Amino acid sequence: MHLGNAISIGLKEILAHKFRSVLTMLGIILGVSSLVAMSALIKGMENGMKEALIALGGLDKVLLRDQDVPPQQRHLADEAAGRTIRDVYALKHGAPLIRLVSPEMALERVLLTRRGKSTRPSEFVGVWPEVLDMNLHELKHGRFFTDLDEETASSVCVIGTGIRDELFGSPEETGQEIVPVGETILINGMAFRIVGMFAHYEGENERKLRELAKRQAKERSTDAVARSRGSSNRGRSGWAFWRKNHTVYVPLNTMWVRFRSASGASGIPDPRLSDIDLKVASLELLEAALQQARNVLMITHNGIEDFTFQTQESSVENIHTAIHNARMSGGIISAISLLVGGIGIMNIMLASITERVREIGIRKAIGATTGAIFIQILAESTVIALMGGVAGLGASYGMVHLLAVLSPSDNTPVITVEAMVLAFLFSAAVGVLAGLVPAFKAAKLDPIQALRYE
Repeated sequence: MHLGNAISIGLKEILAHKFRSVLTMLGIILGVSSLVAMSALIKGMENGMKEALIALGGLDKVLLRDQDVPPQQRHLADEAAGRTIRDVYALKHGAPLIRLVSPEMALERVLLTRRGKSTRPSEFVGVWPEVLDMNLHELKHGRFFTDLDEETASSVCVIGTGIRDELFGSPEETGQEIVPVGETILINGMAFRIVGMFAHYEGENERKLRELAKRQAKERSTDAVARSRGSSNRGRSGWAFWRKNHTVYVPLNTMWVRFRSASGASGIPDPRLSDIDLKVASLELLEAALQQARNVLMITHNGIEDFTFQTQESSVENIHTAIHNARMSGGIISAISLLVGGIGIMNIMLASITERVREIGIRKAIGATTGAIFIQILAESTVIALMGGVAGLGASYGMVHLLAVLSPSDNTPVITVEAMVLAFLFSAAVGVLAGLVPAFKAAKLDPIQALRYE
């Protein structure tokens, strides 16, 4: 039998039993749609993680962390200096493969107040101007700190838009964008003048929601945008943008003089830092750059290795591991759904053969070959699976939208062509495998016994 004729007969058989065929295809539809939807959610999660990684400084950023003194140097633990300004200057001049060094001195338990409104920042840090390049900040209004601000420990600060929204009102609340440059706020009761404000940072999903809200009616746009800011910023990867929007920076010397000097002995020339962030000149020279930095720090730390380096490569590996595990879990669940759909197809095809024993016997009696019967049954099974696969691809769009409504997150699901092709091929393979047993059974029927079948 010609393959085209076999497919045509298969379609006629499916159309002759519409309800039964739809129930048979339901397992394939659910399996394909779940596979595509799961892939879309995982792809969105991957994009969100990588977006957050870039927002926090990029792949060339290296964090200098404290660590416990090695066992062989325990007797020198009291002499461990920790991270100090001396390390910063030594790295700037002694490690040419390190292109940027940014010291940070953070303070916890900070309260910002202004005219009865208060909020707590995600970060309150004393920094140098290098932090702009280090953390990929964009100064939208005003200016950053000058050498004079640093030398005189000026009471000035640069804030993110989240702090502006909490203390001065968001654009959605006021109807206009407030630029608080020149205004004064209280930080733990001390007056600081705002000299600059960063741009608003947002993920791809938040940007889409905001643009959608702008196209909506004026009376509804405020609530829509407010929901998008509130829900997106605290998600798995949106926290990175929320953190940057709720940051407050002051000059490093200001942090030391006004907040930190009272907590230690007076007159210490090298105050301990909360963080020292590095950026290498080239990712290809990462190992050499870290070795240079290690050599310099071993000198400034008097041979005590109380520090370690944390690269973004470990974060990338964690992302890849998480995505791989999610894909494996989703793939297994979807494969089980497709397997159940295949069992359903096999069951219906076996029942169909039982109903059509006399028909098969007649076809064999008038000259149909064993191969022709085999191809016909296999074609019917495959056509059912392919129709279910096509319907599943269509249903996957609805499933993704439903998941986004029921469980909104900052990671927009992304349906990929690769996932759709893979799901469709799986459905075809399931149809072929599910049709093998019924096709063999039909092909082996004896025509005489089949004609006697009641």
